Amino acid sequence: MAVHARRLCHIAFQVAAGQPLARDLQCLFGFQPLAVREARGWRQLALRSGDAVFLVNEGAGPGEPLYGLDPHHAVPSATNLCFDVDDASTAAQVLASRGCRVPVPPVIVRDAQGAATYAVVSSPAGNLSLTLLERAGYQGPFLPGFGPVPSKPEAGWVSHVDHLTLACTPGSSPTLRRWFQDCLGFHHLPLNPGEDPELGLEVVAESGNGGLRLMALQTPPGSIVPTLVLAESLPGATYRQDQVEQFLVRHRGPGLQHVGLYTPNIMEASEGMALAGGRLLTPPEAYYQQPGKEKQILAAGLKPGVLARQGILLDGDKGKFLLQVFTKSLFAEDTFFLELIQRQGATGFGQDNIRALWQSIQEEAARSQKA
Repeated sequence: MAVHARRLCHIAFQVAAGQPLARDLQCLFGFQPLAVREARGWRQLALRSGDAVFLVNEGAGPGEPLYGLDPHHAVPSATNLCFDVDDASTAAQVLASRGCRVPVPPVIVRDAQGAATYAVVSSPAGNLSLTLLERAGYQGPFLPGFGPVPSKPEAGWVSHVDHLTLACTPGSSPTLRRWFQDCLGFHHLPLNPGEDPELGLEVVAESGNGGLRLMALQTPPGSIVPTLVLAESLPGATYRQDQVEQFLVRHRGPGLQHVGLYTPNIMEASEGMALAGGRLLTPPEAYYQQPGKEKQILAAGLKPGVLARQGILLDGDKGKFLLQVFTKSLFAEDTFFLELIQRQGATGFGQDNIRALWQSIQEEAARSQKA
Protein backbone atom coordinates (compact mmCIF):
# COMPACT_ATOMS: atom_id res chain seq x y z
CA MET A 1 0.00 0.00 0.00
CA ALA A 2 1.27 3.47 -0.92
CA VAL A 3 1.73 6.29 1.59
CA HIS A 4 -1.07 8.85 1.43
CA ALA A 5 0.35 12.37 1.09
CA ARG A 6 -2.40 14.73 2.29
CA ARG A 7 -0.89 18.02 1.16
CA LEU A 8 2.34 19.74 0.22
CA CYS A 9 3.76 21.52 3.27
CA HIS A 10 6.75 23.23 1.67
CA ILE A 11 9.53 23.06 -0.92
CA ALA A 12 13.06 23.29 0.49
CA PHE A 13 16.15 24.75 -1.18
CA GLN A 14 19.80 24.25 -0.33
CA VAL A 15 22.07 27.25 -0.93
CA ALA A 16 25.47 28.44 0.25
CA ALA A 17 25.79 31.12 2.90
CA GLY A 18 25.27 34.55 1.38
CA GLN A 19 23.39 33.28 -1.68
CA PRO A 20 20.55 35.78 -2.34
CA LEU A 21 17.66 33.35 -2.92
CA ALA A 22 15.70 34.30 0.23
CA ARG A 23 16.16 38.01 -0.45
CA ASP A 24 15.10 37.62 -4.10
CA LEU A 25 11.99 35.64 -3.23
CA GLN A 26 10.97 38.41 -0.86
CA CYS A 27 12.00 41.52 -2.81
CA LEU A 28 11.33 40.39 -6.39
CA PHE A 29 8.63 37.72 -6.30
CA GLY A 30 6.28 38.77 -3.51
CA PHE A 31 7.07 36.12 -0.88
CA GLN A 32 7.02 37.20 2.76
CA PRO A 33 9.08 35.73 5.63
CA LEU A 34 7.10 33.37 7.84
CA ALA A 35 9.50 31.79 10.34
CA VAL A 36 13.22 31.36 10.95
CA ARG A 37 15.65 29.04 12.68
CA GLU A 38 19.39 29.54 13.18
CA ALA A 39 21.39 26.71 14.71
CA ARG A 40 24.56 24.64 14.16
CA GLY A 41 25.71 26.42 11.01
CA TRP A 42 22.28 26.57 9.36
CA ARG A 43 19.99 29.51 8.73
CA GLN A 44 16.56 28.23 7.70
CA LEU A 45 14.03 30.80 6.56
CA ALA A 46 10.47 29.89 5.57
CA LEU A 47 8.74 32.28 3.16
CA ARG A 48 5.11 32.28 2.07
CA SER A 49 3.06 33.54 -0.86
CA GLY A 50 -0.55 32.46 -0.54
CA ASP A 51 -0.43 28.75 0.31
CA ALA A 52 2.97 28.31 -1.38
CA VAL A 53 5.76 27.95 1.21
CA PHE A 54 9.47 27.84 0.34
CA LEU A 55 12.07 26.88 2.97
CA VAL A 56 15.54 28.24 2.21
CA ASN A 57 18.27 26.28 3.99
CA GLU A 58 21.38 28.44 3.90
CA GLY A 59 24.85 27.41 5.04
CA ALA A 60 26.33 24.02 5.88
CA GLY A 61 26.25 22.66 9.38
CA PRO A 62 27.79 19.53 10.92
CA GLY A 63 24.40 17.81 10.88
CA GLU A 64 21.24 17.90 8.81
CA PRO A 65 18.96 20.94 8.54
CA LEU A 66 15.75 20.51 10.51
CA TYR A 67 12.99 18.75 8.51
CA GLY A 68 15.37 17.95 5.68
CA LEU A 69 18.60 16.51 4.45
CA ASP A 70 21.87 18.08 3.33
CA PRO A 71 22.37 16.61 -0.16
CA HIS A 72 25.92 17.99 -0.41
CA HIS A 73 25.07 19.02 -3.95
CA ALA A 74 27.64 20.95 -5.94
CA VAL A 75 25.28 23.75 -6.99
CA PRO A 76 22.32 25.51 -5.30
CA SER A 77 19.18 23.50 -5.80
CA ALA A 78 15.58 22.76 -4.85
CA THR A 79 16.28 19.62 -2.87
CA ASN A 80 13.23 18.56 -0.85
CA LEU A 81 9.46 18.23 -1.01
CA CYS A 82 7.73 18.05 2.38
CA PHE A 83 4.34 16.32 2.53
CA ASP A 84 1.86 16.17 5.39
CA VAL A 85 0.95 12.57 6.29
CA ASP A 86 -1.27 11.06 8.97
CA ASP A 87 1.48 9.02 10.64
CA ALA A 88 5.11 9.81 9.79
CA SER A 89 6.57 6.75 11.56
CA THR A 90 4.25 4.29 9.82
CA ALA A 91 4.80 6.04 6.47
CA ALA A 92 8.56 5.70 6.85
CA GLN A 93 8.21 2.00 7.68
CA VAL A 94 6.01 1.44 4.62
CA LEU A 95 8.50 3.09 2.29
CA ALA A 96 11.45 1.30 3.90
CA SER A 97 9.64 -2.00 3.27
CA ARG A 98 9.46 -1.03 -0.41
CA GLY A 99 13.23 -0.66 -0.52
CA CYS A 100 13.39 3.11 -0.05
CA ARG A 101 16.34 4.53 1.82
CA VAL A 102 15.39 6.50 4.95
CA PRO A 103 18.48 8.61 5.79
CA VAL A 104 16.61 10.47 8.55
CA PRO A 105 14.43 8.05 10.56
CA PRO A 106 11.42 9.44 12.47
CA VAL A 107 12.33 12.40 14.69
CA ILE A 108 10.05 14.21 17.16
CA VAL A 109 10.51 18.00 17.50
CA ARG A 110 8.73 19.97 20.22
CA ASP A 111 8.37 23.57 21.28
CA ALA A 112 5.87 25.60 23.29
CA GLN A 113 3.33 25.48 20.43
CA GLY A 114 3.22 21.70 20.11
CA ALA A 115 5.07 18.85 18.40
CA ALA A 116 5.74 17.35 14.99
CA THR A 117 7.22 14.07 13.81
CA TYR A 118 9.11 13.77 10.54
CA ALA A 119 11.25 11.38 8.53
CA VAL A 120 13.21 11.96 5.32
CA VAL A 121 13.20 9.49 2.43
CA SER A 122 15.50 9.51 -0.59
CA SER A 123 13.89 9.47 -4.02
CA PRO A 124 15.17 8.20 -7.39
CA ALA A 125 14.82 11.72 -8.83
CA GLY A 126 18.41 12.95 -8.55
CA ASN A 127 19.13 14.91 -5.37
CA LEU A 128 15.45 15.29 -4.45
CA SER A 129 14.43 13.94 -1.04
CA LEU A 130 10.95 13.72 0.46
CA THR A 131 10.01 14.65 4.02
CA LEU A 132 7.04 12.88 5.62
CA LEU A 133 5.60 15.25 8.21
CA GLU A 134 3.03 14.65 10.95
CA ARG A 135 2.02 17.88 12.69
CA ALA A 136 -1.63 17.53 13.73
CA GLY A 137 -2.56 20.13 16.30
CA TYR A 138 0.60 22.23 16.02
CA GLN A 139 -0.28 25.87 16.79
CA GLY A 140 2.87 27.73 15.69
CA PRO A 141 3.33 29.83 12.53
CA PHE A 142 5.31 27.13 10.71
CA LEU A 143 6.94 24.14 12.42
CA PRO A 144 8.43 23.34 15.86
CA GLY A 145 11.90 24.80 16.28
CA PHE A 146 11.17 27.91 14.19
CA GLY A 147 10.46 31.37 15.53
CA PRO A 148 8.07 33.90 13.95
CA VAL A 149 9.36 36.68 11.69
CA PRO A 150 7.76 40.11 11.31
CA SER A 151 6.47 40.54 7.77
CA LYS A 152 4.46 42.87 5.58
CA PRO A 153 1.15 41.97 3.94
CA GLU A 154 1.61 39.66 0.97
CA ALA A 155 1.42 41.08 -2.53
CA GLY A 156 -1.29 38.55 -3.37
CA TRP A 157 0.30 37.59 -6.68
CA VAL A 158 0.29 33.84 -5.97
CA SER A 159 -2.39 31.64 -4.38
CA HIS A 160 -0.82 28.15 -4.37
CA VAL A 161 1.56 25.72 -6.07
CA ASP A 162 -0.06 24.49 -9.29
CA HIS A 163 2.55 21.92 -10.36
CA LEU A 164 6.09 20.69 -9.88
CA THR A 165 8.28 19.77 -12.86
CA LEU A 166 11.18 17.34 -12.61
CA ALA A 167 13.87 17.35 -15.30
CA CYS A 168 14.66 13.68 -15.97
CA THR A 169 17.33 11.80 -17.84
CA PRO A 170 16.19 10.30 -21.17
CA GLY A 171 14.18 7.12 -20.73
CA SER A 172 13.75 7.46 -16.94
CA SER A 173 10.15 8.78 -16.83
CA PRO A 174 8.41 5.36 -16.74
CA THR A 175 10.57 4.22 -13.81
CA LEU A 176 9.93 7.44 -11.91
CA ARG A 177 6.20 7.22 -12.62
CA ARG A 178 6.04 3.73 -11.14
CA TRP A 179 8.03 4.83 -8.07
CA PHE A 180 5.73 7.76 -7.32
CA GLN A 181 2.73 5.53 -7.96
CA ASP A 182 3.85 2.65 -5.77
CA CYS A 183 5.28 4.78 -2.97
CA LEU A 184 3.06 7.87 -2.79
CA GLY A 185 -0.09 6.89 -4.64
CA PHE A 186 0.35 9.20 -7.63
CA HIS A 187 -1.42 8.07 -10.80
CA HIS A 188 -1.16 8.98 -14.45
CA LEU A 189 -2.97 12.15 -15.55
CA PRO A 190 -3.47 12.02 -19.34
CA LEU A 191 -2.62 15.25 -21.13
CA ASN A 192 -4.22 13.90 -24.32
CA PRO A 193 -7.11 11.44 -24.77
CA GLY A 194 -5.86 7.87 -25.08
CA GLU A 195 -2.37 8.74 -23.88
CA ASP A 196 -0.18 5.73 -23.05
CA PRO A 197 0.88 5.94 -19.35
CA GLU A 198 4.25 4.43 -20.25
CA LEU A 199 4.97 6.99 -22.96
CA GLY A 200 3.25 10.17 -21.76
CA LEU A 201 2.82 13.01 -24.22
CA GLU A 202 5.47 13.62 -26.86
CA VAL A 203 5.72 17.30 -27.81
CA VAL A 204 7.68 17.15 -31.05
CA ALA A 205 9.00 20.22 -32.85
CA GLU A 206 7.44 20.88 -36.24
CA SER A 207 10.79 20.18 -37.85
CA GLY A 208 10.71 16.71 -36.31
CA ASN A 209 14.10 17.34 -34.70
CA GLY A 210 13.85 16.88 -30.95
CA GLY A 211 11.14 17.75 -28.48
CA LEU A 212 10.02 16.87 -24.99
CA ARG A 213 8.23 13.96 -23.36
CA LEU A 214 5.83 15.06 -20.62
CA MET A 215 4.24 12.71 -18.10
CA ALA A 216 1.79 14.20 -15.57
CA LEU A 217 0.96 12.53 -12.25
CA GLN A 218 -1.61 13.42 -9.62
CA THR A 219 -2.66 12.11 -6.23
CA PRO A 220 -6.14 10.71 -5.49
CA PRO A 221 -9.08 13.05 -4.73
CA GLY A 222 -8.97 14.45 -1.23
CA SER A 223 -5.26 15.31 -1.33
CA ILE A 224 -4.03 18.89 -1.70
CA VAL A 225 -0.88 17.95 -3.59
CA PRO A 226 0.25 19.72 -6.78
CA THR A 227 0.43 17.82 -10.04
CA LEU A 228 3.87 16.35 -10.69
CA VAL A 229 5.20 16.65 -14.24
CA LEU A 230 8.10 14.50 -15.45
CA ALA A 231 9.95 16.08 -18.38
CA GLU A 232 12.65 14.49 -20.51
CA SER A 233 14.20 15.33 -23.87
CA LEU A 234 13.43 13.42 -27.04
CA PRO A 235 16.34 12.49 -29.27
CA GLY A 236 16.98 14.32 -32.51
CA ALA A 237 17.67 17.95 -31.64
CA THR A 238 20.37 19.22 -33.97
CA TYR A 239 21.09 22.86 -33.21
CA ARG A 240 21.39 23.28 -29.44
CA GLN A 241 20.59 21.73 -26.09
CA ASP A 242 16.97 22.10 -25.01
CA GLN A 243 15.96 23.38 -21.57
CA VAL A 244 15.90 19.92 -19.98
CA GLU A 245 19.32 18.96 -21.36
CA GLN A 246 20.74 22.28 -20.18
CA PHE A 247 19.32 21.72 -16.71
CA LEU A 248 20.82 18.21 -16.45
CA VAL A 249 24.27 19.55 -17.37
CA ARG A 250 24.24 22.70 -15.26
CA HIS A 251 22.49 21.13 -12.28
CA ARG A 252 24.79 18.11 -12.58
CA GLY A 253 21.95 15.63 -12.71
CA PRO A 254 18.16 15.38 -12.61
CA GLY A 255 16.07 17.32 -10.12
CA LEU A 256 13.31 19.85 -9.58
CA GLN A 257 13.53 22.14 -12.60
CA HIS A 258 10.70 24.56 -11.87
CA VAL A 259 7.66 25.24 -9.71
CA GLY A 260 4.44 26.41 -11.31
CA LEU A 261 2.77 29.01 -9.08
CA TYR A 262 -0.91 29.68 -9.67
CA THR A 263 -1.91 33.32 -9.95
CA PRO A 264 -5.46 34.66 -10.20
CA ASN A 265 -4.19 37.62 -12.25
CA ILE A 266 -1.14 36.96 -14.39
CA MET A 267 -1.11 40.48 -15.83
CA GLU A 268 -0.87 42.06 -12.39
CA ALA A 269 1.57 39.45 -11.05
CA SER A 270 3.99 39.61 -13.98
CA GLU A 271 3.91 43.41 -14.07
CA GLY A 272 4.46 43.61 -10.31
CA MET A 273 7.40 41.23 -10.42
CA ALA A 274 8.97 43.05 -13.36
CA LEU A 275 8.62 46.42 -11.63
CA ALA A 276 10.21 44.93 -8.49
CA GLY A 277 13.20 43.84 -10.57
CA GLY A 278 12.27 40.20 -11.16
CA ARG A 279 13.75 38.89 -14.39
CA LEU A 280 11.09 37.36 -16.63
CA LEU A 281 11.83 35.34 -19.74
CA THR A 282 11.05 37.12 -23.01
CA PRO A 283 9.76 34.73 -25.69
CA PRO A 284 11.06 35.23 -29.24
CA GLU A 285 9.00 37.59 -31.41
CA ALA A 286 8.30 34.63 -33.69
CA TYR A 287 6.08 33.10 -30.99
CA TYR A 288 3.55 35.93 -31.26
CA GLN A 289 3.84 36.01 -35.06
CA GLN A 290 2.93 32.39 -35.68
CA PRO A 291 -0.23 31.85 -37.77
CA GLY A 292 -3.44 32.06 -35.75
CA LYS A 293 -1.80 33.32 -32.53
CA GLU A 294 -3.27 36.83 -32.72
CA LYS A 295 -6.75 35.41 -33.35
CA GLN A 296 -6.32 33.00 -30.42
CA ILE A 297 -5.29 35.81 -28.07
CA LEU A 298 -8.20 38.00 -29.16
CA ALA A 299 -10.62 35.07 -28.65
CA ALA A 300 -9.47 34.97 -25.01
CA GLY A 301 -10.42 38.63 -24.65
CA LEU A 302 -6.81 39.79 -24.44
CA LYS A 303 -4.55 42.11 -26.43
CA PRO A 304 -1.63 40.56 -28.35
CA GLY A 305 0.59 43.60 -27.75
CA VAL A 306 0.08 43.45 -23.99
CA LEU A 307 0.95 39.74 -23.82
CA ALA A 308 4.04 40.24 -25.98
CA ARG A 309 5.21 43.18 -23.88
CA GLN A 310 4.92 41.17 -20.65
CA GLY A 311 6.21 37.90 -22.13
CA ILE A 312 2.97 36.02 -21.43
CA LEU A 313 2.21 32.86 -23.40
CA LEU A 314 -1.33 31.73 -24.20
CA ASP A 315 -2.60 28.28 -25.11
CA GLY A 316 -6.09 26.82 -25.58
CA ASP A 317 -9.28 27.14 -27.56
CA LYS A 318 -13.08 26.71 -27.27
CA GLY A 319 -13.24 29.16 -24.41
CA LYS A 320 -10.63 27.36 -22.29
CA PHE A 321 -7.27 29.09 -22.05
CA LEU A 322 -3.99 28.82 -20.18
CA LEU A 323 -1.65 31.76 -19.60
CA GLN A 324 1.98 31.31 -18.58
CA VAL A 325 5.04 33.41 -17.94
CA PHE A 326 8.44 32.14 -16.83
CA THR A 327 11.14 33.76 -14.74
CA LYS A 328 14.77 33.50 -15.61
CA SER A 329 16.73 31.18 -13.36
CA LEU A 330 16.93 32.10 -9.70
CA PHE A 331 20.51 30.81 -9.60
CA ALA A 332 23.68 31.90 -11.42
CA GLU A 333 24.05 28.34 -12.73
CA ASP A 334 20.92 28.90 -14.87
CA THR A 335 18.97 25.94 -13.47
CA PHE A 336 15.83 26.32 -11.32
CA PHE A 337 13.15 28.86 -12.28
CA LEU A 338 9.55 29.79 -11.48
CA GLU A 339 6.46 29.74 -13.66
CA LEU A 340 3.35 31.85 -13.17
CA ILE A 341 0.24 30.14 -14.49
CA GLN A 342 -3.37 31.28 -14.76
CA ARG A 343 -6.08 28.89 -15.89
CA GLN A 344 -9.27 29.95 -17.60
CA GLY A 345 -10.86 26.51 -17.74
CA ALA A 346 -7.79 24.77 -19.20
CA THR A 347 -6.28 21.80 -17.35
CA GLY A 348 -3.09 21.04 -19.32
CA PHE A 349 0.42 22.46 -19.14
CA GLY A 350 0.72 24.46 -22.35
CA GLN A 351 1.93 21.66 -24.58
CA ASP A 352 1.14 23.75 -27.67
CA ASN A 353 3.16 26.57 -26.11
CA ILE A 354 6.10 24.20 -25.68
CA ARG A 355 5.92 23.19 -29.34
CA ALA A 356 5.49 26.77 -30.58
CA LEU A 357 8.30 28.09 -28.39
CA TRP A 358 10.55 25.29 -29.58
CA GLN A 359 9.87 26.14 -33.21
CA SER A 360 10.21 29.92 -32.77
CA ILE A 361 13.53 29.56 -30.92
CA GLN A 362 14.81 27.33 -33.71
CA GLU A 363 13.79 29.90 -36.31
CA GLU A 364 15.47 32.74 -34.43
CA ALA A 365 18.63 30.67 -33.98
CA ALA A 366 18.68 29.95 -37.72
CA ARG A 367 18.27 33.65 -38.54
CA SER A 368 21.09 34.55 -36.13
CA GLN A 369 23.41 32.05 -37.80
CA LYS A 370 22.64 33.49 -41.25
CA ALA A 371 23.25 37.02 -39.99
